Amino acid sequence: MTTPQVEGEERYPMAPLIRFTLISLYLALVAPLPVLASGALQAALWLALPLGLALVVAATSERVELSGSTIRVGHPRWCAWLLRRGWSLPWSAIQGLTPVATSQGGRVFYVRAADGSAYLLPQRVAAFEEFLGRFGQETGLDVSSIGRISPPWTYQLLAVLSGAMLLGELVWLAWAAGAPS
Repeated sequence: MTTPQVEGEERYPMAPLIRFTLISLYLALVAPLPVLASGALQAALWLALPLGLALVVAATSERVELSGSTIRVGHPRWCAWLLRRGWSLPWSAIQGLTPVATSQGGRVFYVRAADGSAYLLPQRVAAFEEFLGRFGQETGLDVSSIGRISPPWTYQLLAVLSGAMLLGELVWLAWAAGAPS
């Protein structure tokens, strides 16, 4: 699932299951709003729907780029101007990893840099095990205790529920369009 760019450089996008699920959830929750609204609010919601979708697609386009000398976490150029978060470090500046428990019972890891700064290690990337292997190889750090931030079944369940919501909304739309007024 990586995309080789040049010799020794790889890109790891967000895992497709996670990206698809988040986009589907947005559509399931927001797409019915313009249909249910009335008057001027309906027009505003029809305008806001694609803008919100573009924002969700941009937010889920984060990727990790690994080269022989650096790790970079950020977004593609088309949306990087809007989503300015991200970070880049030379491999030699990485000093360690700090695990932090989440409120949902998982663990996230912060990459500690030589200057004392810390950056969130991406745990939602495609080919995660391959990414971790390269990260461990380049830094010399033990990555054996690092796992995905949440198990795949959570996103699978959310994807099924989002799909069911979208299907239900389409059935309702079809019924409402054919129902006599």
